[in-house]
Amino acid sequence: MNQDHFKRENFETRISCPLCQSDLVMKWQRDNIPYFGEVMYITARCQCSFRFADTMILSSKEPMRYKLSVESPEDLEARVIRSTSGTIRIPEMGIIVEPGTVSDSYITNIEGVLQRVQKVLMTASKWVQEDEEKFARSQELLCMLDEVIEGKRTITVIVEDPLGNSAIISKKAVATKLSKEEAEKLNTGMIVFDVDKSELEHDVSDNVKPLGGD
Repeated sequence: MNQDHFKRENFETRISCPLCQSDLVMKWQRDNIPYFGEVMYITARCQCSFRFADTMILSSKEPMRYKLSVESPEDLEARVIRSTSGTIRIPEMGIIVEPGTVSDSYITNIEGVLQRVQKVLMTASKWVQEDEEKFARSQELLCMLDEVIEGKRTITVIVEDPLGNSAIISKKAVATKLSKEEAEKLNTGMIVFDVDKSELEHDVSDNVKPLGGD
């Protein structure tokens, strides 16, 4: 990409749609995020249903891990940049959100991330109502998320990205560079809830089902 492009606030490029080969407009929008630096939003949508959205961080391209202890209402407001290559973990709850082949990037805050997880859990719980153990675990996780949002429970949110395009923006967030080995272990695939062997799976097309189901 021509470096002159990145000096402009907004511009467009044209590519061929990877699905139908039609002419596709890719839009680029530059922004500056306080306490973090410059980013580039990239979006494209084709009439054939293909879509693409990503956030490119212009100030850092090293594989990174960001870790934030969520202890107060103020922590819920910490901004989160999740690129298409970013993995989000909440270790206390056994939750992992991994990127998929058609996953979108987004910029939100910690509360927004938790609300996204809630929606997936609520959908997944409908698929496991006949499984008493998995349904009970999904309800337990939903209650835990409510407690976090209400300030009654402390959790840790970790964002990892082998391409360095995801981050947690907070003075409390601890940023560390991932080793080559750590970066290579990061998966791309589905949203997985490792619920102490009562696992639920949410694929990239929003078809939610229990792991091991038909």
